[in-house]
Amino acid sequence: MMRILVTGGAGFIGSHLIDRLMSAGHEVICLDNYFTGRKHNVAQWYGHPRFELIRHDITDPIRLEVDQIYHLACPASPVHYQYNPIKTAKTSFLGTVNMLGLAKRVKARLLMASTSEVYGDPHVHPQTEDYWGNVNPIGIRSCYDEGKRVAETLCFDYHRQHNLEIRVARIFNIYGPRMLENDGRVVSNFIVQALQGQPLTVYGRGEQTRSFCYVSDLVDGLIRLMNGDHLGPVNLGNPSEYTILQLAELIRDRIDPALPIEFRPLPQDDPQQRRPDISRAQAWLKWQPLVSVQDGLDRTIADFRDRQQAAATLIADRLPEGSIS
Repeated sequence: MMRILVTGGAGFIGSHLIDRLMSAGHEVICLDNYFTGRKHNVAQWYGHPRFELIRHDITDPIRLEVDQIYHLACPASPVHYQYNPIKTAKTSFLGTVNMLGLAKRVKARLLMASTSEVYGDPHVHPQTEDYWGNVNPIGIRSCYDEGKRVAETLCFDYHRQHNLEIRVARIFNIYGPRMLENDGRVVSNFIVQALQGQPLTVYGRGEQTRSFCYVSDLVDGLIRLMNGDHLGPVNLGNPSEYTILQLAELIRDRIDPALPIEFRPLPQDDPQQRRPDISRAQAWLKWQPLVSVQDGLDRTIADFRDRQQAAATLIADRLPEGSIS
């Protein structure tokens, strides 16, 4: 049993990681400022003697005693990280400095959740970890892209200068239950639109590609990386590649095949191709994704539908008797 800190622990990925760590018998501290995290994501652990929830912004230092740090805190969808780009950059830079400083003081191992966005709009396909990327340093996505790139730099500099134990994961397009309905990511966008009977919005011609990894597979990869012998960086993602139009059709056909698809202009710096080479994860971690996109979408749609129905029931219960909703 270890004492483990998860920054961003009330978020989509962090809460699934906490579920796994708690089930494995560890003592877990969840740190979150609730910008994109939600308390109900970890509500099942309230009152548990091995669980602690702390509201805290990692741009401010904190003193804790822990054995491992999973550093996940940072808004990860364009809607959220572009809402306050300066705060996003500060979270990646100052937040990572603070977590590395904490790890150095208590001699903890730190795993940083980096991103496939460090590859930018890549000239190499699929992307391998030794590719340095093609990132616009002054674009509307750079607060996140460059923030994560400098966070990786900090991790490796702390390792070289202070012999700190680090692990770096480059995460590719994760989806699953507990995604925020309004996070602007393509999977949640399409599901919400389809469940509401709206046209599905595709940007450009929908020919840009992404690779979608189910959240339980990612969590398995993160734990293997943390407890393995390799620093990284390691790509964690599903190498199955889909165009955005194919994804829209997969989701539409599962909810309402009659819904139309609308095409809109492509946003600035939107990558045209994104697919991980996971050879390193397969060799070093004996890891590869197990959940197919089809099965993962079915589970994710069911979660969104359940939340939508629960919200409708809550609204109905609050309406005065005899009123029209």
